[in-house]
Amino acid sequence: MLHPGPLSGRERLRSALLHAGRTPVSGRRSAPGAEAGGADPAYGEAMVTGLAALSLHGFAAAPPAVSLDRIDVLVPRARRLRSVRYAHLVRTPELPEPEVLEGLPVAPVARALADAVAGLSDAFAVRRLLTEAVRDGHCEPAVVVGELNRAKVLGRPQVVNAVDSLLAEGRALAEDRLYGLVRGYELPEPLWNVDLRLPGGPHLGGVDAYWPEEAVALELDTRAPRYSRLDDDRRQEEHEAEWSAYAARREHLERLGVTVVHLSPRKLRDAPEQQAGVVRTALMAAAAREPAAYVVVLPR
Repeated sequence: MLHPGPLSGRERLRSALLHAGRTPVSGRRSAPGAEAGGADPAYGEAMVTGLAALSLHGFAAAPPAVSLDRIDVLVPRARRLRSVRYAHLVRTPELPEPEVLEGLPVAPVARALADAVAGLSDAFAVRRLLTEAVRDGHCEPAVVVGELNRAKVLGRPQVVNAVDSLLAEGRALAEDRLYGLVRGYELPEPLWNVDLRLPGGPHLGGVDAYWPEEAVALELDTRAPRYSRLDDDRRQEEHEAEWSAYAARREHLERLGVTVVHLSPRKLRDAPEQQAGVVRTALMAAAAREPAAYVVVLPR
């Protein structure tokens, strides 16, 4: 350093990256951000992760780097180097693709969240970070849950309830986007959040929106993989059973003449005009179909 006094937050980040950095050997991946022209090649494959990365991503719930006791830096598992003072190495068998923020290579939000949560014991802090990630549109709940599972932290008490809040937040945001889609693109107003049943018969399932005149049902896929302490085989069985039940329900509705439109929160966020076109097409096609079976619509 060429000045007296403590390091600034950016200087702490740079020094941690320089400590962990190593220029990739010929034939391996280029230095993070080299294509973007933003990051110093001296950082090599290293990238900031954890709370420091979330601070760079603009998280209000993440403290500034200068106030952190440690800077988490993601490096390849085979990297032979020790953590020193505030530079804390996080080893991984597979590096994610970094983002270059303020000239520094930074782990994507979902990965940085998982690494931050792995080092936190405060349930309130964990919940704030996860909720902000979804509420501010940084990433989708399913992606976060997948990263938390990879980090093997889903079973921790401070994470369990936070994940429930995360999924609820993601659901609420997806519903808000759907309301905005219908009204913003002047689609006919549907019946919102209803259950469908056959008259005097079985329950056909709940849908997020239903146009009874056109017999068009819309479902938001806000399911997230609920990984837990189950082994991989059991988890796969549960996932397949859940998907089979969903597919059977959708097939049943379509046999009754009900068109089911399936939208994901990501598509609602990234391509609302396209998704409005999908819904409009389904509604317009109703006139050319055979009349649907009569179904009872009840509040859900």
